[in-house]
Amino acid sequence: MYSIGGVSTRIYKERLQAEGMGTNDNAVKFLNQDYEELKRECLESGRLFEDPCFLAVPQSLGFKELAPHSSKTRGVQWIRPTELSNNPQFIVGGATRTDICQGALGDCWLLAAIASLTLNDRLLHRVVPHGQSFMDEYAGIFHFQFWQFGEWVDIVIDDRLPVKDKELMFVHSAEGNEFWSALLEKAYAKLNGSYEALSGGSTTEGFEDFTGGVAEMYELRKAPKDLHRIIAKALERGSLLGCSIDITSASDMEAVTFKKLVKGHAYSVTGLREVNFRGSRERLIRIRNPWGQVEWTGAWSDNSSEWNGIDPAEREEMNNHMEDGEFWMSFQEFKRQFSRLEICNLTPDALSEDSQNFWNTIKFNGTWRRGSTAGGCRNHPNTFWINPQYKIMLLEEDDDPEDDEVACSFLVALMQKDRRRYRKQGQDMHTIGFALYEVPEEFRGSQSVHLKKDFFLRHSSCARSESFINLREVSTRLKLPPGEYLIVPSTFEAGKEADFVLRVFTEKQSKTQNG
Repeated sequence: MYSIGGVSTRIYKERLQAEGMGTNDNAVKFLNQDYEELKRECLESGRLFEDPCFLAVPQSLGFKELAPHSSKTRGVQWIRPTELSNNPQFIVGGATRTDICQGALGDCWLLAAIASLTLNDRLLHRVVPHGQSFMDEYAGIFHFQFWQFGEWVDIVIDDRLPVKDKELMFVHSAEGNEFWSALLEKAYAKLNGSYEALSGGSTTEGFEDFTGGVAEMYELRKAPKDLHRIIAKALERGSLLGCSIDITSASDMEAVTFKKLVKGHAYSVTGLREVNFRGSRERLIRIRNPWGQVEWTGAWSDNSSEWNGIDPAEREEMNNHMEDGEFWMSFQEFKRQFSRLEICNLTPDALSEDSQNFWNTIKFNGTWRRGSTAGGCRNHPNTFWINPQYKIMLLEEDDDPEDDEVACSFLVALMQKDRRRYRKQGQDMHTIGFALYEVPEEFRGSQSVHLKKDFFLRHSSCARSESFINLREVSTRLKLPPGEYLIVPSTFEAGKEADFVLRVFTEKQSKTQNG
């Protein structure tokens, strides 16, 4: 570990974080590039910015299908919006879903997340800072902010975009002269090393990098019985919710079912409501198609007969706030028709100041290193104990009137860092997961606990991630009685090296210690 003025890097970094570095208001400057300073230099010298850290060269496009000299990248030029359009605009009339049309890159997961972001101005402008344009003080330089593994990062780019046959290669707007989404995609490509590094992913990855929130995923065919409560709480907290229908073959992509739902397409969930319907309670859910058209035509759709069976005032209120592309359906039908639900729970800093409902967040940064802390999963009993161990104390049980169980609800999320950047070297995501153990009585209350091999041979876990999986993040919602627990994050195989961030979100109070 090298030193900065005699202070180790880690302590220096912790001190900066304590002073607010890494928050959205005080983001870390990616590669030490300062947007304001660089822009001022360009304006003073009368030169347009050319980014030395993400060059307008074939290597910035990719390494495999988009590698230098590949057929897809032949004839690519890097051109500024001012040369592509007579009247380039950064954002026209607010950012909307039609600003986001996919190009020759498999990053629809990213575009679905950007589309959700456009529904919430406050969240959008944390990522896309105000005051950028091609008019006032234009210097060919723009900047965006993304959340990365526990801190916000400010990324500077020049506005030279890859163009082939006079068309933008990647994300573009339907209007053709609006460039915020193409520039946002370029900044995200720079963060990950190249455009091709963005190919393939899940919407939750984008959700998290745009909000700093934590995502969880539910397969609707085996949904928990209290799913409606989970959704209601998430909506109350301002979480982002997305749902989709699995595709079973390539020809399914964006195929429309007979009741007008689109397969392989990301929808958002915008409301949940119970109504009195012909003498009994009916639970309804409101869904939005980001395309703004193509709506569900089954029961409870816009003009269906079911609406005649409820109180007219309630009907008026529920259908009054509908946008085009938004529709209600019964909750049971929702679970049958859709395959999966993704929820991105926002952290307190992303919520509006008056929000009462948020999670308490605890964060640990850790490392798996071969021979010292990369012990692999429980299948490796001789080395499992060398993995990092983190102690949490669950202090207060939930106050849920519908639940008799005395338990604390919490969410554990384990995220491996920077794996997209290693794709060039042929590496990708590791298979990761975690297990929780009750702290034995003799270690309760002690500051640091690192349990040895014998303990794990004799005790089984009291909770664990649903599976080990090769996604950037594995997250699981858990319920345990109040008490002290140890979380052991690991890769599936022993000896796999990576850095990670482990986050624990509790509904009530909790405390932590590193083991």
